[in-house]
Amino acid sequence: MQRYFIWLSFDGTRYHGWQVQPNGDTVQEELERALSLILRVHTGVVGAGRTDAGVHARVMVAHFDACTTLDTEQLTYRLNRLLPQDIAIHAIKPVSSDMHARFSARWRTYHYYIHTVKDPFSRAFSCELHYPLDFTLMNEAASRLLAVDDFAAFCKTHTDVKTTLCQVVEARWVEGAEGHWYFIIRANRFLRNMVRAVVGTLIDVGRHRISLEAFDQIVAGRRRTEAGESMPAEALFLENVEY
Repeated sequence: MQRYFIWLSFDGTRYHGWQVQPNGDTVQEELERALSLILRVHTGVVGAGRTDAGVHARVMVAHFDACTTLDTEQLTYRLNRLLPQDIAIHAIKPVSSDMHARFSARWRTYHYYIHTVKDPFSRAFSCELHYPLDFTLMNEAASRLLAVDDFAAFCKTHTDVKTTLCQVVEARWVEGAEGHWYFIIRANRFLRNMVRAVVGTLIDVGRHRISLEAFDQIVAGRRRTEAGESMPAEALFLENVEY
């Protein structure tokens, strides 16, 4: 049995997230269907994480096992021919049997995109905001996340996670074109809805609705109801997975 890693990207607009769901199309389902058709045997895949409905990935990694040695370049070509246009396979490589797309991942990076000017070319993949933001203050608040261990304040309630501990090693706002910004956050793991909740709370800081001291209290309080609103999914991208 040989294990293979797949590097892919997808536009999550029309999907109910990565993981197979009983009530809608998912990226995992599309990939498994295509792989199984080509390999002529049911082939399951395991992803590096679970993106929510509407969230995109510039880099997602998944693994699958095959009983035979595969021509990975040919398989990449055939998958791209078979998969819908909003999913692209970039590479397939054999790995050792102890490598796991989810559990072997050391770091994951997300970007959340916003724009404060009307832009018809950003509206599908960025969140348009209509109020001034203090990005200096937002970056000060974001930097404090590097000293945080427990991110329960930003975790969706009633989830089955065993721990809300995460190690965040990068969190900052970056300016792109005029009126366009993105939030970059890199961590060993993420909780469900965590990035969108962090961004929503940082937006409250940037609007001067809460102070830095209040931000610290929200984090320390570990109650989701005290943090900011969850931002829209279409502006969130899984940017990278590192092993």
